[in-house]
Amino acid sequence: MSQNVQTYDLIFVGAGSGNMIPVPEMEDWRLAIVEPDKFGGTCLNRGCIPSKMLLYPAEVAETARHAAKLGVHHTLDRVDWQHIVARVWQKIDPIAAAGAAYRQSQHHITVYDQPAQFVEPRVLKTGSHRLTADRIVLGAGARPMVPELPGLDTVPYHTSDTVMRLDTQPESILIIGGGYIGAEMASFFGGLGTQVTLVDQGGALIKNEDEEIAQAFTNIYKRRFDILLHAQAQHVRPSAGGITVTFDIEGHSHEVAAQTLFFATGRRPNSDRLNVKAAGLEVDDRGRVRVNAYMETSVPGIWAFGDLASPYQLKHIANAEARLISKRLVGGAKTPMVYDGGPHAIFCHPQVASVGLTERIVQQRGMDHVKATRKYADTAYGWASEDNDSFVKVVANPTTRQLLGAHIIGPQASLLIQPLVQGMKYGQTVDEMAQVIYIHPALTEVVEQALLEL
Repeated sequence: MSQNVQTYDLIFVGAGSGNMIPVPEMEDWRLAIVEPDKFGGTCLNRGCIPSKMLLYPAEVAETARHAAKLGVHHTLDRVDWQHIVARVWQKIDPIAAAGAAYRQSQHHITVYDQPAQFVEPRVLKTGSHRLTADRIVLGAGARPMVPELPGLDTVPYHTSDTVMRLDTQPESILIIGGGYIGAEMASFFGGLGTQVTLVDQGGALIKNEDEEIAQAFTNIYKRRFDILLHAQAQHVRPSAGGITVTFDIEGHSHEVAAQTLFFATGRRPNSDRLNVKAAGLEVDDRGRVRVNAYMETSVPGIWAFGDLASPYQLKHIANAEARLISKRLVGGAKTPMVYDGGPHAIFCHPQVASVGLTERIVQQRGMDHVKATRKYADTAYGWASEDNDSFVKVVANPTTRQLLGAHIIGPQASLLIQPLVQGMKYGQTVDEMAQVIYIHPALTEVVEQALLEL
């Protein structure tokens, strides 16, 4: 081992969900936290929290825009962009700073604010310091991917790290990538009046969702925005007032001009920046650090979690993984991580939420199944809202009556999915889930109706 190495009882890299790991039982340990960016990680500083704070006023504007069908006639006079954006960061930035200050004030914790990488097994270099510990936890997250596109070095562009801090509202924006980040940002910018062009190389938006959900979502977005599918970006160039990107769409050239260019083309784990191979850690073909069900890496005493290791790039999943590791570190029982079908939501207009398997995966696995679909419009609350697009889809095993998957598109989907997540977690049959008394005429009746139909 190299000389002049500082030894700790525990080192953890990344102060997003990793900031949950220090617990009172560790107060007599020497701890090192390495966080070169802001405390709070992606979710707090450039992900799910600021995006939802921005999406809320966009949703209010979108609701106002469509109120006429309910007999309410009014206009959206003005959008105060600076106020909308400032409201977010005046709330969030102090939280990140306070998190760092709190850890720096604890006598048993040393905070390092330079990037870290392995230089030897169990030895991390950060700035001018070298650190080692028998126990190391890696939660260094992921970062946006930007495609290698000819001409990109000649134009300004944004990723999710920067697009939510724009000083002024763009008149138009070209979003490349139709996954959940691209879909949410389209809803934000478009809801506030920006002209949105959303491009994806596949045949549908949010294509990792259940096929029926993805197609319904795509159809709704086609009514709201300019949508280009099966589109491959070829090159980009500066143009009057912004940028122009040339796409190949099924053999035909198509140009899109916009003031602002935003890439939502996926994220890559930061394993390369950590130089994890120097520590003897294994990575998969996507760069994720390989872990077992206990979040243990191939090297004893080193754990990895969150976007660095998990296929679920979700804050609530990373939090659960961090809690598991923390309990294990202080002598808790060795228990596996259970993902409960990876429940998640997309906070667009419309919302999408899902838990468990899609129907396509069920079919690919050759699993016996039955399915049911019920529209919001089939319920009294749906009548009130004049909602003809939204629906709930459930897939179940016909023999065991266990729910295999549930998928919802429409208002409050992120809330409506929760009783189904709960039922799956505790092994309820779909019949038992349906026997709960559902409040009438609440929107949750659409969940009840779907379950009863199975």
